[in-house]
Amino acid sequence: MGMEGISDIKICGIDEMRPPKILSSPYIDLIFKLTHEAPKEWCDDFNALGGKREYKAKIDPKVGLYVETWVRKPAEVEKAFMAMKELVDAATKEYIARARAKAGIKEDKGPAVVLSPEQVELNRIVAGLDYDVPETDFEARRVSLD
Repeated sequence: MGMEGISDIKICGIDEMRPPKILSSPYIDLIFKLTHEAPKEWCDDFNALGGKREYKAKIDPKVGLYVETWVRKPAEVEKAFMAMKELVDAATKEYIARARAKAGIKEDKGPAVVLSPEQVELNRIVAGLDYDVPETDFEARRVSLD
């Protein structure tokens, strides 16, 4: 899997076979599904980072498709979800940085791009849109500027 495929790993939903349920235990398990299977090394990065967060998280490297965490109350679900999204992004950055270092590729910052405050605000709004449909093939192939 190339680094482009790694960059496309995102949370795309809840594991439909194991939805969150209120049980007698004091925990609510949250199992998020990724857009596609992550390689073992990415999972290792995720698990190393996931144990150090407010919402502990793990992923089975043999499967590489489901992020598991838990909360105590339904009110915590959104905060835990946002934390999992950040954790997925952090694991991706770790994986790419290690792959680049291993390949002897130095990070090329390129010329600095200065965005107007209006463009920054527009980018924030667009990035925050909560789409109801999964990404299309076209969107999955687009080039990211980060």
